[in-house]
Amino acid sequence: MFEQLDIAPPDKILALIDLYRADTRANKVDLGVGVYKDRDGKTPVMRAVRKAEERLLRAQDTKTYLGLAGDVAFNGAMSRLVFGNAVETSRVRVAQAPGGSGALRLLAELLRRTRPDGTIWVSRPTWPNHVPTMRGAGLQIAEYEYFDAASGTVNFEGMLADLAKAKAGDIVLLHGCCHNPTGANLTIAQWQRVAALLAERGLLPFIDIAYQGFGDGLEADAEGLRIVAANVPEMVAASSCSKNFAVYRDRVGAAMVLARNAAQADIAMSHMLAAARALYSMPPDHGAAAVRIVLEDPELRSDWQAELEEMRQRMLRLRVAFADALRRQSNSDRFDFIAEHRGMFSRLGLTGEQIDRLRSEHAVYMVGDSRINVAGLPEDRLDDLAKAIVSVL
Repeated sequence: MFEQLDIAPPDKILALIDLYRADTRANKVDLGVGVYKDRDGKTPVMRAVRKAEERLLRAQDTKTYLGLAGDVAFNGAMSRLVFGNAVETSRVRVAQAPGGSGALRLLAELLRRTRPDGTIWVSRPTWPNHVPTMRGAGLQIAEYEYFDAASGTVNFEGMLADLAKAKAGDIVLLHGCCHNPTGANLTIAQWQRVAALLAERGLLPFIDIAYQGFGDGLEADAEGLRIVAANVPEMVAASSCSKNFAVYRDRVGAAMVLARNAAQADIAMSHMLAAARALYSMPPDHGAAAVRIVLEDPELRSDWQAELEEMRQRMLRLRVAFADALRRQSNSDRFDFIAEHRGMFSRLGLTGEQIDRLRSEHAVYMVGDSRINVAGLPEDRLDDLAKAIVSVL
């Protein structure tokens, strides 16, 4: 049977990891992998998470299942973290999921049940795994304009023009903050216009908020989502704890439904849990339990927020310093947009040939669309890196 298959195309980011690991040059730079790194190139366990895990290990006396929805207290804490006071809690239902990707797929399965021939609009560009995740659930894909590569900013009028073509009942996938892969984000005024368009045209918002706390702060990063939630009758949201709690391998996410009322929320939840049963049955507990302990304990939560803010501020400093280095080396403002972007990523606007030359001539690794992980920038070699980039232009 398996002889009928061809080799599946490799994931481009994972393939880049293998190339980087095989490179023996001492000066190599990894700007490709989407995980936070400190100045030593490590992705540490956060202080509050480690303390929460220690408490968990002391107190936990069973490993039995918690149920299809996972840790109910975790779900409540995540709902408050994301929605704040923007909506009535009686309209919200949350299911713990295996990471942000699991939450995305779970919600996509729910939406396919409501709209078997549904179309979901994704930004051009978007996170590469969005399309296969949505398509794997049976949704049809359409694209809306988002990024203007020439200016490094959001092409907002193009975005609105494309979304004006969407039909009532279509789904619109939005990045809640820290757009991946571009780093270019909507302003509050633009979020308000998008929310009005969604409500006016009867479109269902699907917000992926994977980097809350990495952009302008925990509350500020959720403001766009909350504006939408306050203006539409129903929506879904996928939240990830991978980045802001640094629990990547523990796979901690939350799938959230905002319905018109509590009765419809219960119905949606029943179908979401039925989909979970078919996909993976029960979600993993350990990471979610640690996150829940952090969010429920005032001292741990304060320490977590302080460390998260340190990470955010470091990325902002790196953005400014890298933009300054590129300005010095190129004698132009071509890359000034990097300092204005938010989150872990920016897209430099390089060609495939230029990216290949950076890898072969300078041991600089980035993915094929020239997305860079800002947290991976070498703090003490920014001018050397800028010089290498300018040399291939």
